[in-house]
Amino acid sequence: MHSSKSNTRAASAAGGAAELITAAAELRDAVSALRFSKPVTHTYNPLDYAWPAHRMYLENFGGGRKKILFLGMNPGPFGMAQTGVPFGEIAAVRDWLGISAPIGRPAREHPKRLITGFDCDRSEVSGARLWSLFRQRFGTPQKFFRDHFVANYCPLAFLSETGSNLTPDKIAAKETRPLFAACDEHLRRVVKILRPEWLIGVGGFAQKRAQEIFTDGEVQIGVILHPSPASPAANRDWAGKATRQLIELGVW
Repeated sequence: MHSSKSNTRAASAAGGAAELITAAAELRDAVSALRFSKPVTHTYNPLDYAWPAHRMYLENFGGGRKKILFLGMNPGPFGMAQTGVPFGEIAAVRDWLGISAPIGRPAREHPKRLITGFDCDRSEVSGARLWSLFRQRFGTPQKFFRDHFVANYCPLAFLSETGSNLTPDKIAAKETRPLFAACDEHLRRVVKILRPEWLIGVGGFAQKRAQEIFTDGEVQIGVILHPSPASPAANRDWAGKATRQLIELGVW
């Protein structure tokens, strides 16, 4: 009997991961067709050129129901843009999550923001802070992902002419409408697959998108301070502040 239940859970987990992979592939194709004007000069889609690593992330950690879904904004130039994993700081992805895969290149690269994959020598501070908090609290990825998952709202990274990172809220509304429509639909699917009790925006942008999408109480929505070094508040004990926010929400 016990073996039968275990097999059922394993099959369910594999099915959930497979559904996430299908949804991610459809999002990848939908946003690949979009075009953006200045200030955007280069658009990177890691679901395309870093697909093997992203797929491995979903296969390894996306199975089963999750209680808490952490939602970021979009890939950072030294995180998911390099590794294909949300908040994917190199060391965290390789050494803690145990993911390493060949990473391709975007069709058009900015000379100041080359994609070198796991050979990238820059650290994504936001990702380092986020995954470090989870590692310190849970110890192993298996314990963390038993009840948690991390995703990004938008899979695209945007660069300006100078190579600076542009967040989706800096893009013209007429160009974000089709982008947000695709991202909204994908997030609905992710929530339907994972059935989380909580969706926690990592920063205000993700929280706001979630609040606009889920208006019928399908999931409880909260927010934690974004770990970006661009936020002065995040540079003073970000982990402690984020932990307190999650405890106050009743999430942790």
